Amino acid sequence: MCTGIRLITLLASFMTMAELAAEKIVIAHRGASGYLPEHTLAAKSMAYAMGATYIEQDVVMTRDNVLIVLHDITLDRTTDVSEKFPDRSRGDGRFYAIDFTLKEIRSLSATEGFRIQGGEKVQGYKNRFPMNTSSFGVPTLEEELELIQGLNRSTGKDVGIYPEIKQPEFHRDEGKDISSEVVRLLKRYGYTTKDHKVFLQTFSFEELKIIRNEILPEAGIDLNLIQLIGSEMSYPWMLERDGMEKLAGFADGIGPAKGLVISRESTTSNLEITPLVSRAHAAGLKVHPYTYRMDPGQLPSYASDFQELLRQHYFDADVDGIFTDFPDKAVEFLEAN
Repeated sequence: MCTGIRLITLLASFMTMAELAAEKIVIAHRGASGYLPEHTLAAKSMAYAMGATYIEQDVVMTRDNVLIVLHDITLDRTTDVSEKFPDRSRGDGRFYAIDFTLKEIRSLSATEGFRIQGGEKVQGYKNRFPMNTSSFGVPTLEEELELIQGLNRSTGKDVGIYPEIKQPEFHRDEGKDISSEVVRLLKRYGYTTKDHKVFLQTFSFEELKIIRNEILPEAGIDLNLIQLIGSEMSYPWMLERDGMEKLAGFADGIGPAKGLVISRESTTSNLEITPLVSRAHAAGLKVHPYTYRMDPGQLPSYASDFQELLRQHYFDADVDGIFTDFPDKAVEFLEAN
């Protein structure tokens, strides 16, 4: 029996499954992005109504230093920027948000993500919200904080935020200290201690150290920090036996690709749970893997359906929370267990 299953069996002897489920969280990945265009305020409102514990914000900066919520540092994949500003691309043909003012970005229409194929726009996930329909825009981080805090006030709930600082090295090369700006805004909106429901995440370990050692102390606040870990493994030492212990000096948790939690080589009869979660927990770190999707072709072969995938990760692997495009399904799963 694998370590993860032994642990959950031991815990279950002291706690009911309902008690275990109550400790798990649901993070709405780019909002309820399985149902509405990602990172739109509509998608965030829907995620809130679906009962997500936290709602994610990817953050980039505009030319006039406004923090906006956008997954990519470019506007190409989710807006009509190439039609509105055809002459504003860089040499690589991409349209970078940092080259546009907030006013210019306000003039863009946001839509379901797409790719260009044969000169035509092809929707990324065909079964999702129809591309180029209804009316959506790119919000600022401040607008989204006000939305979530406003809903917390009107509903009496306490839904948290989960901002990611996107490509901080790119922003620094462009002369912008995005991390300091994000921390200043979070402080202004009352997120100042680890008791507040906020996780601040980044893929950059170098930036994580700067945030922990310099930016947060200078701001006079202390927030929960998450080190994102991609499947391409920019920092292979993190998967070594003492990697989580080393990381714990800077982070409060990790956000690994889900294939680093349960091996992609797993089968329905042989679930290969890696030691990552147990090592992280031993070092006092939370584990919030990404991204759990129901779309055709997105389910790992070792899971018979989405509910089985959630069970395997939440309980067999014992992760503390997951990022999902379908927060309602994760909420329903946990409430039923």
